[in-house]
Amino acid sequence: MKIRWRLRMAAAQREVWTGTELRRLLAEKTGLELSSASVSALFTKEPSQVKMTTLAALCTALECTPNDLIEVDITPVERPAAPPRPVTDLPQVASGRGRSMPPL
Repeated sequence: MKIRWRLRMAAAQREVWTGTELRRLLAEKTGLELSSASVSALFTKEPSQVKMTTLAALCTALECTPNDLIEVDITPVERPAAPPRPVTDLPQVASGRGRSMPPL
């Protein structure tokens, strides 16, 4: 599975070109005040986590959905075949008939 952060593309499609513009839009439309550094990090790097409130504010400010901001590739990853497990030797039985019956 692969996840891509597409904020910059989503913003550009809505003609928001800079972090300053995005920061102003977030404050005006949602009341969310983020630092310049935080907006810059969201704009230029793929975050390892995003608060739900921040995601909702970005979607509101840009009039988009989370699917516009996050692209998830759910193609299964091929894993190499596991090496066969060694077969352990079974204990040898004394007679060919298996376990003997107790004496009568």
